[in-house]
Amino acid sequence: MSEEIKVSVAGACGRMGRELVRAITQSQGLKLVSAFEQKEHPLLGRDAGEVAGVGKLGVEVIDSAEQAISQAQVLVEFTYPEPTLEHLEICAKKETRAVVGTTGFTQEQKQKIEELSKKIPILLAPNMSVGVNLLFSLVEQACRILGEDYDLEIIEAHHRLKKDAPSGTALRLGEILARTRGWDFDKVACYHRQGMVGERPKEQIGIQSIRAGDIVGEHTVIFSTIGERIELTHKASSRQTFARGAVRAVRWLWNQPPGLYSMQDCLGIK
Repeated sequence: MSEEIKVSVAGACGRMGRELVRAITQSQGLKLVSAFEQKEHPLLGRDAGEVAGVGKLGVEVIDSAEQAISQAQVLVEFTYPEPTLEHLEICAKKETRAVVGTTGFTQEQKQKIEELSKKIPILLAPNMSVGVNLLFSLVEQACRILGEDYDLEIIEAHHRLKKDAPSGTALRLGEILARTRGWDFDKVACYHRQGMVGERPKEQIGIQSIRAGDIVGEHTVIFSTIGERIELTHKASSRQTFARGAVRAVRWLWNQPPGLYSMQDCLGIK
């Protein structure tokens, strides 16, 4: 890589934004050129490096997404669905690539992202962790090998401030299980049980969410039948794992043509 890739971070003052700023500034071949936040954020005007705890970088946190994106070659985005779509529209106009870890998109919003990916390369992943993406692959393999005698359950846990539930990662795990079984995920997903719910249907994927304290992210997929239970679990102890994955995604996406990609594409385990 002869030149540094110019990167912009959306939501640079949030928990994940700060991790991204740290990871980008500590990575060879990447250069943070802009950082932005929502209007009236109390840290606007501050140096992004100082906010992230890595010292002065000379990159001021601004409130103009268009200005920030126009300076960059790749946008890294871990915010919320509505602003993410607005930022991707700008990326498409500016021919800026985008690595997106935002979750909670509706089906309509996902379709919009797919349309925008015809103009620019977009990597969209509910979880940038290398370990979680390996989990996706292992879950598919286990589901295929174990067969339909095993009941399928997913348990996910996150910190009390997380806005969406279930997590995007849990939903992706559910989609993988449903696809492997040949089921319609929307018809077999069960998010809540209470009272006399009756015997568990065979074609069902249970998904339960825990929100408590400062849990970074935990996901367990349970395969259970008469006589045995198999559990595949991933636990994140730091947001650094997501930031490192995003850095890896930036490097990979730099050489890709327009299209919609996943983290598994990036890792070569799709």
